[in-house]
Amino acid sequence: MDRPESTSACANVFVNIYVHVYYRNYGEKPVSKMASSSATGFRSSPALIVCLIFLLTLAFASAKKRTKTVDFDVKPGGVVHTFAAKIKKYECSFTYASQGGTNEQWQMSVGLSDDESHFSCSLWRPQGKSYLFFTQFKAEIKGAKIEHVTAYSQTAVGGLGDVALKEEEYSVGDHTVTQNDGKFRAQLSKLTMIGQTSHDEL
Repeated sequence: MDRPESTSACANVFVNIYVHVYYRNYGEKPVSKMASSSATGFRSSPALIVCLIFLLTLAFASAKKRTKTVDFDVKPGGVVHTFAAKIKKYECSFTYASQGGTNEQWQMSVGLSDDESHFSCSLWRPQGKSYLFFTQFKAEIKGAKIEHVTAYSQTAVGGLGDVALKEEEYSVGDHTVTQNDGKFRAQLSKLTMIGQTSHDEL
């Protein structure tokens, strides 16, 4: 059953409960008066409880569809790798090459505002600091134009403090953030991008 039909069916249950309770209490069908929410039928109706659960589930499911966090491994060895995550038509990707150490577990989180006017993407090392040396990186968002970027070589986790990359270390375009060769110090632990989406006018 799709959402519109389910919602309509639930609304009908509310109307039927209201009519039933009002008729039972006042002996006539309601015209313009509203039944009190304290009526016995409203408090004890299994159908009402089911509908409330259903509507809360829809709200929770809708919120879940607007955010997503996934784990991925950053792999050393100098080979270029790409990882991506998306919500609806909006996508974030991280392309990089790194050296030193072993695989590190990172996370990528993507989110879409309720009115779909902004799309965000964050990627980070949960331990607060990466011990890999990034020889190159490019973070990109599709479907939105970048408005705000923050980048860190170290974040405040486990007693560490935030250490932001210097502006000269990276370049920000309409859709991408990339390292500046010769100025990037090869340290990256977190990157966040927030972009404004484009809507087609009807």
